[in-house]
Amino acid sequence: MTELNVRKRNGDLTLFQKDKIVDAIIKSMAECEVGVDEDIAWEIAEDIENEFEDCNVLPTVESLSDRVEELLAENGRFDASKRYILYRSERTKAREQCWEMDDLQRDVYERKYRFNNEDFNEFINRVSGGNESIAKLIRNKDFLFGGRILAGRGIDRNVSLANCTTLPPVKDNIESIFDTAKQLARMFSYGQGAGIDISNLRPRGAQVNNASKTSTGACSFMQVFDTVSNVIGAEGRRAALLIAMDASHKDILEFINIKNDVNKINNANISVKVDDEFMKQDTEEKRIVLRAIAESSWNTGEPAILGWDNNKNWHLLSEDKSYEVEGVNACSEYPTTGFGTCLLGSINLSNYVLNPFTDSAKINKDKLAKDTQTIVVGMNEVLDEAIPTHPLQEQRDIARVYRQIGIGIMSLADLFIKMGVKYGDAQSLEIASEVMSIIRDNAFLSSIELAKKQGSFPNFDFESMSKSSYFKSLPKEIQNGIARYGIANSSILSIAPAGSLSLLVDGSNGLEPLFARAYFRTTKSLGAIDKEYKVYAGVIQELMKVKGIIKESDLPDYCITAHNLDPFDKIEIQATLQKYVDLAISSTVNLNKETSIETVEEIYKTAYAKGLKGISIFRDGCLRLGILNVDKDDEESRDEQLEELTCST
Repeated sequence: MTELNVRKRNGDLTLFQKDKIVDAIIKSMAECEVGVDEDIAWEIAEDIENEFEDCNVLPTVESLSDRVEELLAENGRFDASKRYILYRSERTKAREQCWEMDDLQRDVYERKYRFNNEDFNEFINRVSGGNESIAKLIRNKDFLFGGRILAGRGIDRNVSLANCTTLPPVKDNIESIFDTAKQLARMFSYGQGAGIDISNLRPRGAQVNNASKTSTGACSFMQVFDTVSNVIGAEGRRAALLIAMDASHKDILEFINIKNDVNKINNANISVKVDDEFMKQDTEEKRIVLRAIAESSWNTGEPAILGWDNNKNWHLLSEDKSYEVEGVNACSEYPTTGFGTCLLGSINLSNYVLNPFTDSAKINKDKLAKDTQTIVVGMNEVLDEAIPTHPLQEQRDIARVYRQIGIGIMSLADLFIKMGVKYGDAQSLEIASEVMSIIRDNAFLSSIELAKKQGSFPNFDFESMSKSSYFKSLPKEIQNGIARYGIANSSILSIAPAGSLSLLVDGSNGLEPLFARAYFRTTKSLGAIDKEYKVYAGVIQELMKVKGIIKESDLPDYCITAHNLDPFDKIEIQATLQKYVDLAISSTVNLNKETSIETVEEIYKTAYAKGLKGISIFRDGCLRLGILNVDKDDEESRDEQLEELTCST
């Protein structure tokens, strides 16, 4: 059978895909009282394919759609034919007008991303930078740039297009401490978040050569950085901050427990760096530290842990002596050298399922591959625009020589539900691996293609790169491509929380399981509660329509949520994805109120052993109130308030 091409609306040719026709028919049938008949959908798709092959006429998208309407009617499905006509009209409207939004989505769009009352087409044109392929992906909600790009691209103001920066570890002197504070203030004022490491600061009681005689300790200076975050994070400026400390530091117990005092450090998150040397110890000191981490996390949701050797050893530049991972960003998905900046974007996996909610559901591999390559080009265009927007010269210098980008995913949980798969089971691990391998391979191939045209990133050194464990994990085709042509970016993949982005596309955050079937969400601005919304998960609404489900209690068991997911299954999903991701993954494990401290400790131990670069936990009923709350009136939901411990991108 010869390949059948279709003429798109813009004049380009694309391959005919029966799956797309079946998908559109099923969506139309799902809106009808009679329901879905997959057999008719497939028969129509096959008839159309045979008709256009026999007549030797190049079909257009419109002619195919016209024939779908006719064949639905001929098969007695006048209801579905009418709904299909409406579906086509809605698609046309969607191409021309704004996304359909509920109150919460519009609130996020208006306050975070819309600029100067621009209309929706102006918004799309601005954030796509004139790249029509990227504009189409954004308009279709297939992909969104990170929040700082959506908010700042194409506007004439001192704003950064990078979500976050990793600053070099603070040096053990007063000048470095306040230089760091000054750098934070400047970055916050441009809309960037930041991560810093205070492991070099001397412990409490250590001798100093000034009037104090002894040091007040590393933790005493956390208040300086917290205050900067509090003061600068006002009037719409962003001030996400993460402070890290090595587990071997003498002040580590004070650091771990600082969040248990609700009057201290309210404008920064904290993480403990654990490495192989620490984790392999069999000492009372190690046991005390791990138990303290577990107890504080159980009580407050912090600290998180950072698997430090995992961060240092699993990326393209791990064997490059001129490069060192010195810290992570505010959400810990972007380990990088000092002054490294994170440019983010997330692929909406929910849109890459053909025949969703049916037995024939599968991943649209061709579209995912093609779109990933397009996204790499778009991210590099943003990178060129972003470099001058960084507030510090050191940031601009690092961005130029390493050209780091971070492409991730969102709506993984939605993808599983559309495929009828339970998050965390063996089949979901296989799907996660397949999806992430497609994204990795095509992202790297696209970066290699860019290197052919414009050269590799300036600090590219193949000899050292070829020795890295991550490079050796790549398919031979990609290894050979890098050897021959180089590569345009030193880092490519990073899974961010995508909190606000997932809200806009009505999907689940990053790699997270579905938070709840229905819940209240409270938007906060600069620490003040603004408004509370009741939110229903879009994928659950779609599923109930297709399956004719009336009561939530009748939902299939694969509609699992964060509240009833085995936490160790979550770790398996993250570990599976991390095999393909060269940077890192932002992730929070939500736990029931009854979860023991021992289980929390075991989660952290298992996460490290599985090669995770970072993970946090949040237990129902701990000290902090939530921005994402389960509906208390819903008998299917939990009584306790829950918090979404993710950064908003």
